[in-house]
Amino acid sequence: MKQSELKEFLDFKANQYNHPSFIETDPIQIPHQFSIKQDIEIAGFLTATIAWGNRKSILKNANSLMERMGKTPFDFVMNYTDEKAKVFDGFVHRTFNQTDLSYFIKALQHIYKNYSGLEAVFSKGASPLSLQPAIHNFKTIFFELPHEKRTQKHVSDPLKNSAAKRINMFLRWMVRTDNKGVDFGIWESMSPAQLSCPLDVHSGNIARKLKILKRKQNDAKALVELDTKLRKFDKIDPVKYDFALFGLGALENY
Repeated sequence: MKQSELKEFLDFKANQYNHPSFIETDPIQIPHQFSIKQDIEIAGFLTATIAWGNRKSILKNANSLMERMGKTPFDFVMNYTDEKAKVFDGFVHRTFNQTDLSYFIKALQHIYKNYSGLEAVFSKGASPLSLQPAIHNFKTIFFELPHEKRTQKHVSDPLKNSAAKRINMFLRWMVRTDNKGVDFGIWESMSPAQLSCPLDVHSGNIARKLKILKRKQNDAKALVELDTKLRKFDKIDPVKYDFALFGLGALENY
């Protein structure tokens, strides 16, 4: 396809999947259970953290997590103590277990009490054209408290060549805004133009088939390559094409 034809195709597919019906089978349905900003943020962050593997398993475990938190994530985080850790007994999603989860809750409490919340941490670390430095800054702050080394692997770092798929997906949910009703757009201190595509096996494979990504590994270098191309199609809202790439790969087997 010519570049103009490719853009038209991706615009069409992005519009097709950026629709409320997308929420029904996607992990974004978990934060959509809430209306308070902090509840949405925390539910979104924790859901994105375990968003790898089988989608039914992701949704089942994310819903279980919300139930364990009394369906009041922000209140639970702010009042969390070690004595309440027993509510997480038996929780596990792949390699993410109750030890990791307990630390995540403590770290979130630390961020809300000492850094004015998740949005403030990410916005402070952002560069004008990218949120990848913000992810590195976030990880540094997130692990300020004593923790087991194993837990660090559950927060990716672009400066260590990670594509940081799950955090980029979370940032898309929080920052990207339109009138379609899927993404929340509740973080106004950052711009959709700064977002990066949540690069995973589906979006990566489709991007290569469409010849907008050459690098074989789904890493930070591939993300820069893909971002550069998508920004040429739409510099204001490049990550809308995540809907197209993911939909073509995961839902259409294109």
